[in-house]
Amino acid sequence: MSYKYYADKTFEAKLTFVDGHVFANINDREWLVDTGAPTSFGLSSSLKINGCEFELHNNYLGLSAKELSMHIGHVVYGLIGTDILNQFNIVMDYENEKIAFSNEEVAMGGTEVPMHKFMGIPIINAKIDGQNRKMFFDTGAQISYWHGNSINAYESIDTVKDFYPGFGEFETKVYSIDIELEDKPFNIRCGVLPNQLEMALSMGGTEGIIGNEIMKNRVVGYFPKKDQIVIS
Repeated sequence: MSYKYYADKTFEAKLTFVDGHVFANINDREWLVDTGAPTSFGLSSSLKINGCEFELHNNYLGLSAKELSMHIGHVVYGLIGTDILNQFNIVMDYENEKIAFSNEEVAMGGTEVPMHKFMGIPIINAKIDGQNRKMFFDTGAQISYWHGNSINAYESIDTVKDFYPGFGEFETKVYSIDIELEDKPFNIRCGVLPNQLEMALSMGGTEGIIGNEIMKNRVVGYFPKKDQIVIS
């Protein structure tokens, strides 16, 4: 095991990947885990994790839990965004289907990726085509995204349908792109966001989004208190 934490100061839940989305099962209820959303919401007024109780909104940008369930094709009780996630040190273990929320520091080995935040959402550097590019790290994104003008040099391999709160559904071509995070190579599927959403990205000074595909078959530590992501 590449990580270690204090069991008595950590809450563990089942972690699952379904149709490109990441879920934590808390008290027999499925919650979407989304580092790309600054606001948590759900069918209840609060959510308790590791002894801490958090107030919940009933929607985010007009999107309710019921509507979210319809969009992703999986029944969820709500979404856990960075207003809650950033209060913990978090380990997401794909193979062992486990997510751990710790109040204390977690010891973990692997590739250490520095991050900073914009409106609570993590931003990391990814090397693409030999250049460092600022990208949001979004566990709620089933694929990654990169500015359209940059990606057109690649050959499309597929198309996918996606959606974004406050915008709705859209379709994008998908490209296979090699990237590096702190010299660790990854191959990701990358799409192009609609112009309106690309403009929103630019407000955060970023060129795109790194989605949750980099978590598959790996252990990922999300440590917002020390502005670091660790990939094992």
